[in-house]
Order: sequence, then C-alpha cells, then structure tokens
Amino acid sequence: MLMKAAWPLAAIALLSGCATKPQALYNYGTYSESYYAYKQDASAENLLAMQQAILTAIENADESVSKRVAPGMYANLGYIYFKQGDTKQAVHYFEMEKSLYPESAHFMDRVIEKVRKAEAKGAKS
Repeated sequence: MLMKAAWPLAAIALLSGCATKPQALYNYGTYSESYYAYKQDASAENLLAMQQAILTAIENADESVSKRVAPGMYANLGYIYFKQGDTKQAVHYFEMEKSLYPESAHFMDRVIEKVRKAEAKGAKS
C-alpha cells in the first residue's frame, strides 16, 4: 500500500525537477538598478544611464511573455526627455504610453497638457 502511494509522489518530484524557470511578463532589463542609482544620486550621468536602460528594455520587450513594453516605461522615458528640455520627444512618449495602455489616457492627457503649457510659457520668455 505504501509503495502504491509513493509512485505518484515520485513521478511528481521527477517531473517538477524538469520544470523551467518561468519567463517574465515584461522585460525590465537593468531599469530597476538604474532607477535606484538615480534616486540615490540624481546626477546627469545617472539620468542618462536610466534613459539607456529604458531604451534597452523597450528594444528587448519581445523577449518577455507579453511581448510588450512594460507599463510606465514610455511615460518614464517621456519624463526624462521633459527633464532634458525635449518637450516634443516627451509628448511623443507620453502618447505612446497612452496608446499602449489606454487605462493611462486620463493621466497622460493631463501630463501632456502640463508639458504643452510649460512649453508655451517657455516660448513666451
């Protein structure tokens, strides 16, 4: 009786040993590390490193299960371009975030509006 019960357990243990590591839903690459480094030291160098990490994660998005760019990546990249003074690129990436994740549309529209107001204010100065 004990032997009959042991076979299914042995089979489960054997098969679970062959399981592969699950693939991530989104590819973040080194984004987390670069974001942490930027929060510790908000230098231009760390900002560029974070920008490059985001661009690399976007390029490698097809390596993830979803085959999509992670939520917030385009928005964060847009914010970086805004901080660098490139409002056109900022709005472009905010629009991309909005199109890929429609649930962010209300927030992205508000951010785009603020960017355009800041741009208009800067043009008047």
